Parts: sequence; C-alpha cells; structure tokens
Amino acid sequence: MNNRICYLDNAATSFPKPPSVAREMRRCIDYYCGNAGRGSHKLSLFAANKIYECREEISTLINAPSPENIIFVPSCTYGLNLIIKGVLKQGDHVLISDMEHNSVFRPISRLSNEGIISFDVFSALSLKSKTDENIIEEIKNKLRKNTKLLICTHQSNVCSFSLPIDKIGELCNKYHVLFALDVAQSIGHYNIDMQKSNINYISAPGHKGLYGSQGSAFVAINSKNILEPLIEGGNGIYSLEAQMPDFLPERHEVGTLPLPSIVGLCEGIKEIKLRTVDEISLHERKLFSLLRDGLLNIKGTKVYSSEFEGNTLSFNIQNIPPERVSTLLDEENICVRAGFHCSALGHTSLGTKETGTVRVSFGIYNTKNDIDNLLSILNKI
Repeated sequence: MNNRICYLDNAATSFPKPPSVAREMRRCIDYYCGNAGRGSHKLSLFAANKIYECREEISTLINAPSPENIIFVPSCTYGLNLIIKGVLKQGDHVLISDMEHNSVFRPISRLSNEGIISFDVFSALSLKSKTDENIIEEIKNKLRKNTKLLICTHQSNVCSFSLPIDKIGELCNKYHVLFALDVAQSIGHYNIDMQKSNINYISAPGHKGLYGSQGSAFVAINSKNILEPLIEGGNGIYSLEAQMPDFLPERHEVGTLPLPSIVGLCEGIKEIKLRTVDEISLHERKLFSLLRDGLLNIKGTKVYSSEFEGNTLSFNIQNIPPERVSTLLDEENICVRAGFHCSALGHTSLGTKETGTVRVSFGIYNTKNDIDNLLSILNKI
C-alpha cells in the first residue's frame, strides 16, 4: 500500500495503529498465546494475567467499579445487543435519541415490532433549541411509568454532536431508569467517568479511538446491574454446571477470548493515557476547525452541524454525490467515508436522509498537512 496515503476515516476504524499495538500482538502470537481459563500451565496463566491487565487499564480509563466489571465482546454492536436484550423484558419502555446508530435503532425496533417492548425517540439534534436543558426537558416529557432503559450515543458517528451525558445520567438516576451509553465515537476522544455520570452500562469498540485491532471491544457493567446472558457456553468456570455463573465477567464471556486483540487493545489504551484524552481532543478540534473553515470557503459546499467541534465532520458538495466525491479523493490517496454511515435516525435529524454525506474523521496521527491536502483536492473538484 502506498505510504503516502492520507487516512481520514478514523470513525470507521483508526489507522495507523501505534507501533506498540502491533508489537505486543506479534509478541503474544510468538511467545505466550495460551488459552486463558483453559489450563493451569504457564501459557494459560500468563494469558489470563495479560487479559486482567487490559481489564485494569479499561477500568481506570472509564472509572468502572472494578476490573471484573469489564466484559470482552467481539464488537461494540454485539455489546449493545447484549445490553439491550439482557435488560429488556415484556412490557418495558425504552428511550433512544434521534442520533442513534443502527446498532441501537435496529435491535430496539425489532423488539418493538415483536410486541415485546415499546420505545420513543427523544429529540436532541433536531430540537430547534439544542441546549442541554431543552434535551433534558424533552427526555422528561417522554418518560413513562414503565420506562426501563434509556440508551443513547455519546457522540454521533455522522457529525460531532454529543449528548449531555452527565445530566442524562443524573435524570435517569433520579427516576430509576437504567442508563446505557454507546461510546463508539467518543471513547479515547473524550473523558468518560462511568460512576460520576451515573452510567449503568457502556459498550465500546477497541479498534477506533482506543487504537486496538478489529475484534476488540468491551462492555462495562455497574456492579448492581447484572444482565441476562446473550449466549451460553463454556468459559472454563463451573464446567459441570448447566447454567452460566451469576458473577462477572464469566457470566458473559463464552468461548476462547481473542488474546492477541486484547493485548493490542491494552497497548492502545496505554498510548491514549500517555498522550492524555484532553490533549487528543484538543488536537482533533484544531483539525476540525481548519477543515470546517476551509470548506466554508469553497463555493457550493455545505458543512453539517459545523458548530459542534470534535473528531467527525460531514459535508456535501452541491450537485456532486458523496460517493463520487469519495471516489475522486480515493484516486488522490485520501480516504474518507461517503454514504449513510449506518444511522437512519442521524441522517433524518441532520436532513441528509436523501443524499448521505461525505464524512471526514480525525485521529492522533492526522496533521495540518492532511487537511491542507484534502482542501486542495476539494477545491479542484
């Protein structure tokens, strides 16, 4: 692959990864890739210790109750399904935001269509006055006696709009509603405090803002809110019992864990902590401002929700489909994403349901030169 490639699709997966991530994954495969929990020999025990190290790194990053409350899952989408289907029962009511990814919208819609639950969508981006107070008032107006769960994204994957999670968590805690958070686009970019924000469940990918490999993800659970298992099977614990154990994390970790991905994730988190989340966020907001200001000077270009600075920016060029823009950029070795970004609700709220958008998303390795290069090609287009 051409090493001059300009990668601006970090909301899909971060690239490149820190050298320490690949190094540790390789070292794992070469020297200690045993199966944790499936033996008492050195390699199995070493693998178990490395997995626990990653639980500790995650736990301190998000202030989870304990490392045991971190559950490794194959993807953030899997984790969201685990939360949704592990919490909700017949007759429950759910609230979701108008910016949700399909990994929340689709399982909730299916449970509703099957007559198991009911749900409402609260306005956030689509509110005429998008103050935190307006959003909280909107949520309060949609609460019911049987509202069991509020599940929402922290930051949209279509633009940099984020929800006021501290105030949402406070409201949910007051009304005894469980609060679940999809941090796919925010973890590693924003500080997250599970206990301060009264978050009961978090689902997170490892391969985006935490710079791990694909196949790494986790769910964090508040110790008071155990879930029903999504799947059952072997985990090396209580092997003669017919039921899954009732303690974490073994209740939800079934089958062999992806050790190379987990140790890579651990190194990615260490890199984030070394740089600090605040420093990363500031770097990405500077790139956002440079790109936004440059795009607004290009005739016929529309930037969506440009007032929300962050790591994700969506735009369109008049009379040129997003997919065509993406193709022309790809011919110049610039990687962006075009289309609908798996968010029917988000595009409806943004007013781009008919067209989709060109999405640019930043990471720690992007520079001003990347933005200058992108703007130069867009001016030609």
